Amino acid sequence: MSAFKTLDDLGDVNGKVALVRVDLNLPMQDGAVTDDTRIRAALPTILELSGKGAKVLLLAHFGRPKGERSSTMSLSMVVGAVEKVLGKEVMFVPEITGPVVAQSVGILRAGDIAILENTRFWKGEEKNDPELAQAIAANADFYVNDAFSAAHRAHATTEGLARVLPAYAGRSMQAELEALDKALGNPEKPVAAVVGGAKVSSKLEVLKHLVTMVDHLIIGGGMANTFLAAKGVDVGKSLCEHDLTDTANEILATADASGCTVHLPYDVVVSKEFAANPPSLRTCNVHEVEADEMILDAGPAAAETLGDVLKNCRTLVWNGPLGAFEMAPFDAATVALAKTAAALTAEGSLVSVAGGGDTVAALNHAGAAQDFTYISTAGGAFLEWMEGKELPGVAVLSA
Repeated sequence: MSAFKTLDDLGDVNGKVALVRVDLNLPMQDGAVTDDTRIRAALPTILELSGKGAKVLLLAHFGRPKGERSSTMSLSMVVGAVEKVLGKEVMFVPEITGPVVAQSVGILRAGDIAILENTRFWKGEEKNDPELAQAIAANADFYVNDAFSAAHRAHATTEGLARVLPAYAGRSMQAELEALDKALGNPEKPVAAVVGGAKVSSKLEVLKHLVTMVDHLIIGGGMANTFLAAKGVDVGKSLCEHDLTDTANEILATADASGCTVHLPYDVVVSKEFAANPPSLRTCNVHEVEADEMILDAGPAAAETLGDVLKNCRTLVWNGPLGAFEMAPFDAATVALAKTAAALTAEGSLVSVAGGGDTVAALNHAGAAQDFTYISTAGGAFLEWMEGKELPGVAVLSA
């Protein structure tokens, strides 16, 4: 990964104006923020800049207004939640460019914080319009990107601003990039990757890239069924993309050529219905799945073997559950492997990096999240990184 400037490279910022791109695309219910995780992620950067006397202008998108103003997607709705987390008063500015922003900057004192309006109210944002970037930059001295979750988008406030202002990675962005570098950029080997989820089609590029990068690829969830079918296993009524079995075999061939061992479950938990603790629940060898049964989790023997694989690895990247973890008992394999990974990380023998919404939920469910080295809350950006793609918002920060 290329070197990038961080807040450590900033000189005296007292009285200077910082444009800080953060992720305030927060879940809402009845007009109230229901999860402040993304605010907390930006907290270190905001408080550090404020503490050093910068005037901090927060930039963010909210929803998909498609270049039109919408009262239901105004960032004014999140100001109270941001103030609560920061423990400081926050000014709201209903523009992102022009005299209203300039006047607001004039009112702000050193260390004060303001939130500018939803950047996606301006059509030029998603088009990465250089004129819009110049207009936003006109009211600031430097730019900080602390929104890795939006770094896969080449927008005016994620990429364009870094071309017209001195640009730095915020603390959250820095932590993310350093963790990802340890995971796949410059990892300690052997490296294992866990990739789960419902469909191979949603993670084709991830799988194709990972088999050339890691030593062990553990495939779980509905995706594993497609690979099992490709190897000639009858998976019964299981979720399976039979039209992708040729593609699965191509991935397996690439893995062989690259020296990557692909791990699929050899014992599985099956049922005739997808329900909690159903009467038809049983564990069997993958070759013993009946025509009217569905594979809903990896079996206990497979989970134990996968745990042994991790014990011989130094680095782990995890995206997606091994089974239908939302419903007991089909969470067992995910929980078991997550606890093993957490224990290995806690004892210092494994660097573990995980990301994606389902993954975070599964690791929290297993009580393992707090012991992982790093957990990314980014969805699309984390997946594109796993695909080996260059992220525009990261590339432009390269020193």
